[in-house]
Amino acid sequence: MKWPNLKHLHYLVVLHQEQHFHRAAQHCHVSQSTLSTAIQNLEEQFGSQLLERDHKTFVFTPFGLELVERSKALLTDAHELVDFAQSAGNWQAGKLKIGVIPTIAPFIFEGLIGKVKQHLPDITLQLQEDTTANLLTQLNEGGLDLLILALPMETPGCKQLVLGHDPFHLIAHSDLVETLPVPLDVADLPKESIFLLQQEHCMTGHAVSACGLKHREQVSSLTASSLYTLVQLANSKLGFTFMPELAIQNHILSTTPLVSMPAEDMAYREIGMVWRNGTTRVRLFRYLAELLAPLTPIPTLTR
Repeated sequence: MKWPNLKHLHYLVVLHQEQHFHRAAQHCHVSQSTLSTAIQNLEEQFGSQLLERDHKTFVFTPFGLELVERSKALLTDAHELVDFAQSAGNWQAGKLKIGVIPTIAPFIFEGLIGKVKQHLPDITLQLQEDTTANLLTQLNEGGLDLLILALPMETPGCKQLVLGHDPFHLIAHSDLVETLPVPLDVADLPKESIFLLQQEHCMTGHAVSACGLKHREQVSSLTASSLYTLVQLANSKLGFTFMPELAIQNHILSTTPLVSMPAEDMAYREIGMVWRNGTTRVRLFRYLAELLAPLTPIPTLTR
């Protein structure tokens, strides 16, 4: 049997992603007829229908959907093979695409770039900031090589390595701190008084779980899109928020009248690295983990 064309499999995956022939063709920088012909060639080669067509609309057949998933894995392996070949087998060379979530990225990017330049000068680093869900999708589809996320988090088909613990702190305006009881129980805070990030940010779930925030009526309906917005909300004296120590160590509260108080029982999230099962770059990732551990508040790796 003739081997399938990797470029044609790429067209198939992009068509599934875009669900539109014209957009898929633009994404692949080919004409729509070229893309359509490639899909037809795959159907002829495999002897099975990939798409059910109806005038200008189409749906993927069950076989087509299965082929898309298998093609993603095959294309990811092909990309890694090319990277390996281009670096002549040197694990300390080549392109490295890392995705980082917004509640970590602003506080480690500078240090990460510096560490890579110093210790891995032959690595070409590409960084991307996005939500956990989007980053995991790109990792599984081969668009990224490595993620730095907040854990615990379900990451099917991937390995995890914890870099360190990032304790949560309760943040309040100095004027409000004087009114708080001692010792402070988060459960005693007023209703609608705790500001959190929007739900697509995993830190919201981690903070709620780690800090024992059982009473949802305490959470304000006013949500933020970034830690910097949470700082502004807390600065309004209208309520409180939780802030990871990583951000506090990087001076997010500087020039503000906000006060930081450790959350109950040293509640924390974990900062970790995530990569695909079966990748050939584990040695590089573990070396990078050793370099990054000092950037986390409480490193867990033995260096």
